[in-house]
Amino acid sequence: MNLQAKLTLGYVLLVVVIVSIISGLDLSTNMKQQFEATLERAKVLNPVATKYVKRTLNSQITVPLREALRDKTLEADLLDLLTNARAVLEIAVVDPGTNEILADSDAGRIGQFAGPYDDFEALVRRPGIWDKAKLLLPAEQEYYQIQQGLGSGGETVLLVRVIVAPALISSDIKPVLRSNAEVALFCVTGAVAITLLFSALAFRPLGILRQQLDLVAKGEYEPDKAATRHGTDELSLMANKVSMLGQRLRGAQYEVSDLRGNIDRLLHDLEDAVFIFSRDGRLVFASGAVEKFLGRERSGLAGQSINGIFPPATTLGLLIAQASQTGRPIRNRRVPMSSPGEVPAGIAVVLLSVDTLETLPGAAATGSGLLVRLRDPEAQRKIGRELQTADRLAAISRVSGGVAHEVKNPLNAILLHVEVAKAKLARGDTDVQPQMEIISREILRLDRVVKTFLDFTKPVELNLGTVPVQDLLGEIVDLARPQAEFAKIRINVVQEAEGVNVRIDRDLFKQAVLNVVVNAIEAMPEGGELRFEAIAGEDTAEIRVTDTGAGIPSELRDKIFRLYFTTRKEGSGIGLAMTFRIVQLHDGTIDFTSEPGKGTTFFIRLPIAV
Repeated sequence: MNLQAKLTLGYVLLVVVIVSIISGLDLSTNMKQQFEATLERAKVLNPVATKYVKRTLNSQITVPLREALRDKTLEADLLDLLTNARAVLEIAVVDPGTNEILADSDAGRIGQFAGPYDDFEALVRRPGIWDKAKLLLPAEQEYYQIQQGLGSGGETVLLVRVIVAPALISSDIKPVLRSNAEVALFCVTGAVAITLLFSALAFRPLGILRQQLDLVAKGEYEPDKAATRHGTDELSLMANKVSMLGQRLRGAQYEVSDLRGNIDRLLHDLEDAVFIFSRDGRLVFASGAVEKFLGRERSGLAGQSINGIFPPATTLGLLIAQASQTGRPIRNRRVPMSSPGEVPAGIAVVLLSVDTLETLPGAAATGSGLLVRLRDPEAQRKIGRELQTADRLAAISRVSGGVAHEVKNPLNAILLHVEVAKAKLARGDTDVQPQMEIISREILRLDRVVKTFLDFTKPVELNLGTVPVQDLLGEIVDLARPQAEFAKIRINVVQEAEGVNVRIDRDLFKQAVLNVVVNAIEAMPEGGELRFEAIAGEDTAEIRVTDTGAGIPSELRDKIFRLYFTTRKEGSGIGLAMTFRIVQLHDGTIDFTSEPGKGTTFFIRLPIAV
């Protein structure tokens, strides 16, 4: 901040502080006066209301007390008392034992209960100002009372209460606040004007430096032509720093140019087109495969308006114009390129994303710029298919790894006992029956392994249907509940996917999730908590299954989806491998996190059905 700005700001702050102190003292005094005036009104109203009650009771001596107090004349008299008492909310005659309202300035309150409230006089006499100021806020609906007893023979039969709402006093203080605001505005405006005049005269030489800085900001500064000053005064030092800034700016421009080139190459590799528009709707940056989407050279787009590049007559231009006006972002929306003559062959639909930029780099002022990104959906689908292929290859690799492990053991046993049999025969010992039995058993074991692998890898016919995620999770919870209750496990369900559907084979997918649930229950032999969650994202729905068991050791986490891998003696090692395969068949993913001693969470994600 320069000296001129500091001087102006210092004077303005000084005036603001002084005006604030004076206004605060004045407001405090006025507040105190208004509270005291309200107290005096309440004290005047209380005996008058008591007088009306006595008059009503004396005129109806033979009538029961409750009926006598429901006199319409008494109600009208109490209501008249409130006409000029702005902060007095209600005058009530109550039963001292039950606080039931027997008569009231508001007939609708009869039969209800009033108070008791804190004493209003004690509040007014209290020296603190802050507590009273808080009561003036509309949100602080607190009530206070001034009451007087009515009875005979030393026994109080009725209480006449004048109920005060301090928040209503604020309407009497508003004129003072308005007056203080006008004085403060006048003082601050005068201080700013005087300070600006003084600083303009005192710092006129800084105008030259300001012009030089403007040139630097525009990128037009030439250090060789700049006026240099020699000396130790502040002005000379600032002039020299401007010269240094200009030299550094030239180096920075080269760096920015290199950075833009890198961005261009990156976006071109991604086959996206990116446009950045300034707050006045002019193109300031375009990069990537612009020609591919627009069929126009990027060099001819510089400085054009949004409407010039994306005509509002087209669906694409209309959506971009709406996003620019409303400020609402667009995420990967499919939009047709509706003008075939202007669009390269083969690109009929694009994925449009629009974001607002609150501040653009290098802009002289803040505003809402616009970032527009165009993507080729076919290229995105191609990447998606490649990723799915990679996932399935990874799944096959995991399954094959498990099968290789299971096949290796019987083969080793067969080889070993063949060698033993050969050695016996070489010695003339023909009793090789034990070895033949072992070899036979191992061959049968190998046959089971191969059959299981073939069953696991053969094509599965999916009966796909659209299923609400909430219903799916509910069915899984119902199936898991009996086994969980038998194991003394609490079930907690969180549903946050309302209205979201997925396309799945209902029975097959439920079996896949139940494999995870059964493992979770078996991981908590001493009981615990089993948590089910359904969560919806932008493109995927997620089902989470969390247990509070012992967790999965880090050295086993890469193996749990392998076929035949199990850590339990009675386990088959097929369940999680089958779950992994079923999720893959539904174009989904499965993953997990685990912390030893605290539990494991499995995440199953599926594409949301359109």
